[in-house]
Amino acid sequence: MRVKHYAIRTERAYVDWIRRFIQANGRRHPRELGGREVEAFLSLLAVRGRVAASTQNQALAALLFLYREVLKTELPWMDKVVRAKRPERVPVVLSVAEVRALLAVLEGRPWLLASLLYGSGMRLMEVLRLRIKDVDFGRGEITVREGKGARDRRTVLPASLVEPLQRQVDRARALHAVDLREGFGQAWLPFALARKYPNAGREPGWQYLFPSERRSADPRDGVVRRHHLDDQVVGRALKGAARRVGLVKPVSAHTLRHSFATHLLEAGYDIRTVQELLGHKDVATTQIYTHVLNRGAGGVLSPLDRQ
Repeated sequence: MRVKHYAIRTERAYVDWIRRFIQANGRRHPRELGGREVEAFLSLLAVRGRVAASTQNQALAALLFLYREVLKTELPWMDKVVRAKRPERVPVVLSVAEVRALLAVLEGRPWLLASLLYGSGMRLMEVLRLRIKDVDFGRGEITVREGKGARDRRTVLPASLVEPLQRQVDRARALHAVDLREGFGQAWLPFALARKYPNAGREPGWQYLFPSERRSADPRDGVVRRHHLDDQVVGRALKGAARRVGLVKPVSAHTLRHSFATHLLEAGYDIRTVQELLGHKDVATTQIYTHVLNRGAGGVLSPLDRQ
């Protein structure tokens, strides 16, 4: 998985599913198992575990990787798998007033992160993995590296966040200077960049824009580095803020991304533009946000109101 540059989260998830599959089959070696056991395991997840379709699909992807890439064995077509039903849900979207109320009770780094999530439409991990060099203040844009589907893209840098982000850059650089003085300061570099450019990891531009408070050992190679901020910090801050302002809607980092897309469409921006900013491969994915436009339920006059 590391040779194929899989994300560390994907690696952990796949290993966990493979372990669960082995344990569910009496700890037998996967080479002794096959399509029938995989079918039974996936069906059990749907029937007894009542997992979501996305969870079942992730388990299937992990087992396909095990057999194809590790054991070099092709599994037969599994047409007897009981598929978890994929629900058709509309995204949770906050109103402009609700977003303002939410941001008003946040402060410091949580406020900046939440504002950037709503102001740029990035996914949470895309924001946390930003390097200093990815923010172009001159052009007013942010470059997202290795987003979903391993695609790069550019999105908008909110003008109101220029000064706060510049201060955040200064803090990140100051923290990097401390690391260098203490014999650290080597950022993790993707792919083979560390071999091609041995000193690049110590340059300020490659440091995370939102660094962690403490250094820690990298799970890939054991090297002590300063990683980016933990995503749970953002989640806890948003839930606490939602509770304080009395929001009954579930609020997460992705809720702010949904709100970004919906509010742009409401403002009249072209759906293709919104698609590019969000990094959607297919415009059909972006069309889910049109449920809030005047063509949807919100634009229909109820017969009760005609009286």
